Parts: sequence; C-alpha cells; structure tokens
Amino acid sequence: MVRQRHLAKVVGSADPWVVPFVVQLVGEYVLEILVIIRDELRDLATPGSRSHLAYGQFIVDNPAFFARTQRRVVSYWSCYYRSAYSSFRGYPGCSLLDLLRSAASDRAGHPWPNLAPAGTRLDGYC
Repeated sequence: MVRQRHLAKVVGSADPWVVPFVVQLVGEYVLEILVIIRDELRDLATPGSRSHLAYGQFIVDNPAFFARTQRRVVSYWSCYYRSAYSSFRGYPGCSLLDLLRSAASDRAGHPWPNLAPAGTRLDGYC
C-alpha cells in the first residue's frame, strides 16, 4: 500500500525522475497499482502529449529495462491473475504495455518489440 499511495501522488507527472519509477511499477504484481497507472496516464495514448513523449523516450533509451518489464508483466499475469483474466489481452498490464510500446514506437520511428504472448493462453509459464 505504501507504493500505491506514493504512486497516486506522482503518476500524473512526466518529470524525468517519475517516469522510471512508474515503468518499474508496471512490472509489479499488484493489480491496484496497474489500474492506477492505466487510469492516470490517459494521455499516454495521445501522440505528442507530455507523457507520450517522456515515456516513449525513456523506453527508447532503456530497451533492456523495458524488455524485462514486459516479461515481468506476462509472468505475473500467468502466475497470479490468469484465473481472473483468462486472456492476457484483458489484463490491465497488457493495455499498459501496448500504450508504452506505442509511445516508444513513435519516438524510435519503428515498431517496438512486443514480448507479450500472442495467444490467449500461456501454458507452462509459471
């Protein structure tokens, strides 16, 4: 709850120190944190917005960090939330990854690698 409380205070900021903190939390297992990030970063879907530019640039500058984050989101979904979200596409972490990849793609000028599962199930993942 401590991370969630502090996140709620800063998530709307695109200040350079906030972006890595928020991306790190996208890769966590706490569903409520993912929902706060998804709800508060609504402008992440808007090309040219402050969040879109800041998060996209951070991912372009830190591809290994974001790749690890993508793998963590998939892993936590598979281990803890597969029964509630039988399809990864319905999991809040998936929509966040889509938004972040879109922002990175815009900044990089090419599609950003998607490390999430293509199908609806991920057998033997945990």
